[in-house]
Amino acid sequence: MAVFVTLKIWFAYFLLVVVTFSDCHVPQYETVLNKIQSEKAPASTQERASYDVLARLLPSHLSSFEFRIITKECGGKFCFLLQNHPSAGVYGGAPEIRISGTTGVELCAGLHWYLKHWCNGHISWDKTGGAQLHTVHRPGFLPRLQGDTLTIQRPVDWNYYQNVVTSSYSYVWWTWERWEKEIDWMALQGINLPLAFTGQEAVWQKVFQSETFNLTKAELDDYFGGPGFLAWARMGNLKRWGGPLPQKWLDQQLQLQIKILARMRELGMTPVLPAFAGNVPAAITKKYPSARVTRLGEWNTVNGDTRYCCTFLLDPKDPLFVDIGKAFILQQIKEYGGTQHIYNCDTFNENQPPTDDPSYISALGSIVYEAMSAADQDAIWLMQGWLFASDDKFWKPPQMKALLHSVPVGRMVVLDLFADVKPMWSRSDHFYGVPYIWCMLHNFGGNVEMYGRLDVVATAPIQAVTSSNSTMVGVGMCMEGIEQNPVVYDLMAEMAFHNATVVVEDWIEEYARRRYGELTAGARIAWKMLHESIYNCSDGIADHNGDVIVEFPDIDPKRSLFQIRPRQSLGQQILGHPQHIWYSPQDAAVALQYLLSSADALGLSKPYRYDVVDLTRQVLSKLANQLHSQVLDQFRMFNVEKMDNISSRLLELLSDMDDLLGASEEFLLGTWLESAKDLATSDEERKLYEWNARTQITMWFDNTLDKPSPLHDYANKMWSGLTRDYYLPRASIYIKYLKQSLHENTSFAFQEWRREWIALTNEWQVASNLYPTVAKGDALEIATTLYEKYADLIVDDQTPELGIR
Repeated sequence: MAVFVTLKIWFAYFLLVVVTFSDCHVPQYETVLNKIQSEKAPASTQERASYDVLARLLPSHLSSFEFRIITKECGGKFCFLLQNHPSAGVYGGAPEIRISGTTGVELCAGLHWYLKHWCNGHISWDKTGGAQLHTVHRPGFLPRLQGDTLTIQRPVDWNYYQNVVTSSYSYVWWTWERWEKEIDWMALQGINLPLAFTGQEAVWQKVFQSETFNLTKAELDDYFGGPGFLAWARMGNLKRWGGPLPQKWLDQQLQLQIKILARMRELGMTPVLPAFAGNVPAAITKKYPSARVTRLGEWNTVNGDTRYCCTFLLDPKDPLFVDIGKAFILQQIKEYGGTQHIYNCDTFNENQPPTDDPSYISALGSIVYEAMSAADQDAIWLMQGWLFASDDKFWKPPQMKALLHSVPVGRMVVLDLFADVKPMWSRSDHFYGVPYIWCMLHNFGGNVEMYGRLDVVATAPIQAVTSSNSTMVGVGMCMEGIEQNPVVYDLMAEMAFHNATVVVEDWIEEYARRRYGELTAGARIAWKMLHESIYNCSDGIADHNGDVIVEFPDIDPKRSLFQIRPRQSLGQQILGHPQHIWYSPQDAAVALQYLLSSADALGLSKPYRYDVVDLTRQVLSKLANQLHSQVLDQFRMFNVEKMDNISSRLLELLSDMDDLLGASEEFLLGTWLESAKDLATSDEERKLYEWNARTQITMWFDNTLDKPSPLHDYANKMWSGLTRDYYLPRASIYIKYLKQSLHENTSFAFQEWRREWIALTNEWQVASNLYPTVAKGDALEIATTLYEKYADLIVDDQTPELGIR
């Protein structure tokens, strides 16, 4: 029988009430919060929606749980209560567990809490192994709680979810079927404040084509980005790139958004709608020649290509600003049947104000909010705090205060977006009294890379909320791309319900037990090592996967690998040497050996198989970095034979990696491409969508024939098909020119290399060849074979034998 609860860890939960640490007593904020709660869907609707989540998750147990919405038991705070149902064991088929909660989200979160801590269950995204629920006892035999009532109360109000670019890196090709799964996942994780950005281009089209503004479809084609690049067009970073948007796309996405919002509201979530940030079509300058419009600078194009860069920003002081902002929100309210009063707006996302004068910044912020409140007098401005972290040379205390205090205190909530690495709450004395949400950014570009700061996640939100003068009102997950590193998101979501720091050493062991359904000795040791290495990054640098497999260095091999190379991709700087390594690759390899040792016991577990492939991929990708460095060392020493041997092994490793990834359905390029094409209603749309999908994960943005985009490989993916047909040929081209240089005793042909790999990219982006959507081969067998094949390079003689289970 599985171990349902480790008493030493969970004994603290058997308390009648969990006391909150901090309340943010800001009258304006509390007034709107109370209004939001009063306008939620009826209790019967939220209960029904929660039963529907249960029916999709565990249809066999639909009668085992009773859901009840409560209103007074938690003193106005968000909470859920778990109880043994009084009818359990008395009547056949009666509910066994009663779950009460203040919203449908709390009911679902309570269900998840019970499944995790009493039934040893685990829930993650399908693409990270999916759910492990075979340990849940059959109906009639569910574990009973110790004590009458367990109450779990949120220490802070909100559990926020998404980044403004997640819509492009992860959600862009989703249909309702996939969205329904995601909203279920959100509810089970306790997420009650998600962004809802789908379909906004259709709303903008109606606003700008109205009689008031009278723009044409052609003029908006120059304004909207393509499907794979909507997020950056919305933020005013680019225009037109990847477009034009077909009318079918606009109509489909609007209908999808209506479904998304309806489901979120049924569950008691508070979806966050977009607001006007000042970005306008170029045609506005012709329709309103006296409008105060500024043309922004170049953003990551090559040679400042004005077809795609240098967008237009309307000065908030222009009367047209409030008119447009008000019209946009009113149109959303009309399309969506109402609003939940919280709006996201990021006026200066990687675009500085024209002056650092605090009075100007204050006036500007005030008008941005006025554009919201003119349409909704109860509006709250939710602002990403990324600008404060990414451009702290500009946003000093006077400028921060000016923006934060430009609206009534309580009518703005700031996302401390990068708090897992660069928290701004401590540098600003909790945002100078403005409510904020502690956020984990974690992932850039939707990269496939094992990385995390579990110890920070387990402690830092508690430190923030318990610090003096805290105005923290929530926690959040703001990754650029989802469906990776499930352990990080499992813990981060759980922190929304913890009122004390978590001991990760204990938590990680229970995580492995839940994820696989049982805990073998090998899995326990492996996860202990992973916590201490890969998932304990403490160098203050957020990871962005620059491994040579996915981001082959665009450098002359005679240059120093450790020269700093500025990269403009969303505020980061990375080293010229492509890898960011914060742990011992040897430790990760040993962890893999321990994990593989449990293949006989855990081999039928999908989460286990995913973890094996992911960790094998991680270990071999770091080995590829080492082989690449050795190739360049031999090149500089003019050692032709050794360079040939090592480079051959590097290319062979890339080929082996593609075989490994191709054996796991979670790492297939074909899934991404086919999901893009499936949304098309014509051959023309199909070509456009596939080009968007291929371009985003390779060159990303504008290039010339001999100069790549500064954003190339920013959204790299370690997927089968992409490795074989793009990453491997690109590495082969580079090595070809290395060999040519040595054999002919000439300088490395850097420009020729560039032209050839850019041509490869351009050709691959417009191609239409098919890639598998079904895995091929036995992933565990391939992973074990590759481990043994490369063992001499990744482990030493001190590592354990594979016999341990």
